[in-house]
Amino acid sequence: MKTHDPDALRDRPRHVGIVACSSEGAALCYRTLCVEAADRLGPHAHPPVSLHGHSLADYVACLERGDRQGVAELMLDSARRLAAAGADFLVCPDNTIHDAMPLVRPRSPLPWLHIAEVVAEAAAGRGWRRVGLSGTRWLVDSDVYPEALGRHGIACIRPTPEERDRMARRIMDELVLGIFRPEAVADFQAVFRRMAEDGCDGVILGCTEIPLIMNDCNAPLPTLDSTRLLARAAITRALAAG
Repeated sequence: MKTHDPDALRDRPRHVGIVACSSEGAALCYRTLCVEAADRLGPHAHPPVSLHGHSLADYVACLERGDRQGVAELMLDSARRLAAAGADFLVCPDNTIHDAMPLVRPRSPLPWLHIAEVVAEAAAGRGWRRVGLSGTRWLVDSDVYPEALGRHGIACIRPTPEERDRMARRIMDELVLGIFRPEAVADFQAVFRRMAEDGCDGVILGCTEIPLIMNDCNAPLPTLDSTRLLARAAITRALAAG
C-alpha cells in the first residue's frame, strides 16, 4: 500500500481558487495562470485550480441597485465553496466587484489577492506617478483604484462622464459576451489618447475583458493588464515557500 510523502505534499503548489464573475475575464485569468505557470514548473504543469462563479446576472442586479452587501454575499458564497474544494487562497478576475472587498475580507474563510493592489504595485514598480483608469462605470466611479494607487503616491485619472458611458456600453454589451469589434478598439484608443494628452504615464486596463482587445501594441499609452497581472501574482503566491 502506497503512503503519502509529507515532503512531497509540502512542496506542492498551493491550490488557487478563482471567484468568477464574467466568463471572459475568468477564462483569461485561468488560461494565463495555467499557461504561464509552465515557465516555472515545467511543460504542461500548473498549480491546482478550482473555479466557482455565480451568474453574472446576479452580480449585475446587485450593482444596478447599488447593493454592495449583495455583491459581497455572492463573493463569500463562492469563497466558501472554493474553501470546501481545497483552495488555499482566492483571486477574483473582476475589478468592479472589488468595491465590495472591504465587506468580504473580514468574513472570508480564505485570504485574497486584491487585483487593484497587485496592479498598483506594478504601476509603482514602473515609476508611474499619474495613471489613467479604464473600466465599467461602476469601477471608475468607485474608490477601488484611487485608494490602491494612493497608497503608492500615484494619482488616478478617471475617464470623463462621456468616456465612462462609452466604455460601459462596449464592456457590458460586447466584451463580456465575447464580441470584439474594431469600433470598440477605436473607442478605447480615443479615451487613452486623451489620457496621454492629460499627462498620464500609462493606463490600467481595469476591466478584465479589456485586455482581449487592447494592449501595448495598439494603445496610445503603456498599459497595465489587470487580468494577467493577477494571474501572475497567483502563480507567485502558489509557488511561494512557507
